Amino acid sequence: MMLRIKRVPTVLSNYQKEDSEDGARPATGCGRNCLRSCCLPGAKLPLYAFQKGRDGVCEIASEKKEQQVDFLDSLLLGEWEERVQRGLFRYDVTACETKVISGKYGFIAQLNEGRHLKKRPTEFCVDKVLQPFDESKFNFTKVGQEEALFQFEASEDDEVHFYPNAPIDVDNSPSVVAINVSPIEYGHVLLIPRILERLPQRIDNESFLLALHMAVEAGDPYFRLGYNSLGAFATINHLHFQAYYLAMPFPIEKAPSKQITVTSNGVEIYDILNYPVRGLVFEGGNTLEDLSNIVSGCCVSLQENNIPYNVLIADSGKRVFLFPQVRIHTLWLSI
Repeated sequence: MMLRIKRVPTVLSNYQKEDSEDGARPATGCGRNCLRSCCLPGAKLPLYAFQKGRDGVCEIASEKKEQQVDFLDSLLLGEWEERVQRGLFRYDVTACETKVISGKYGFIAQLNEGRHLKKRPTEFCVDKVLQPFDESKFNFTKVGQEEALFQFEASEDDEVHFYPNAPIDVDNSPSVVAINVSPIEYGHVLLIPRILERLPQRIDNESFLLALHMAVEAGDPYFRLGYNSLGAFATINHLHFQAYYLAMPFPIEKAPSKQITVTSNGVEIYDILNYPVRGLVFEGGNTLEDLSNIVSGCCVSLQENNIPYNVLIADSGKRVFLFPQVRIHTLWLSI
């Protein structure tokens, strides 16, 4: 029997479907209560302002001041659970059967029929990793404000602050955390950097550093962030990271590795050994920004050379895995 691998795009937002499927909505602005200029005047959303300055990556988990709100449990997962109660998700991901497969690697398998069935045709070709933003395609400014959980920004005074009802600053294009309505695990959210700038799916240093800060604020090794480039399973060409909570180690996190080099600013780079997928591991650095600069620089190089890739941010931002990939359409044609 011939094995065929097919890319299955999924619905990330309730507003990604055609209007006729969901019926009429309350009339506010365009009628969708979206994150665009038509509906944003007067809109408010919780704001979590994180501490930007960190003296070293080693201090991430050990030195945390008393905060106004617990970022992971009370804010992110609390708001996520509230959206569950409001029925905004397409299925109950906690009811999906999940198990660890016996064997050398201990891969994690999940039977998620809802995510497979709630799909739509992809809106762009996957032959190029870098593609211009297309306003006519689905993007995250079209999601309903009820799907947005909170704004996530650096504080101005380098202290942590939480504002439960902050205005959305249209002029400064906030970064937003929103639910993924087709989740693959508990607490599955999207981090959308500078959402109103309508950035295409491509990593830059500023956006990657933001993702690292989110991992730091979560402060839990079971909460990870990931990134898929175009050609490596990203289905929306609007800059975003995926994040979710899974209370078990990923097999890749236990894979052996060998150090390749150490950069001048203390970032250690390792080659992953004896694992089905080739990749690199980055950790350390004198500051969080040092780690971000090295990893994002590698990502930019891959993008510019049209090489798809995936990123996993683990250990509360202390380790980053980078996986260069073969383009999906090339894989499909070769099977």
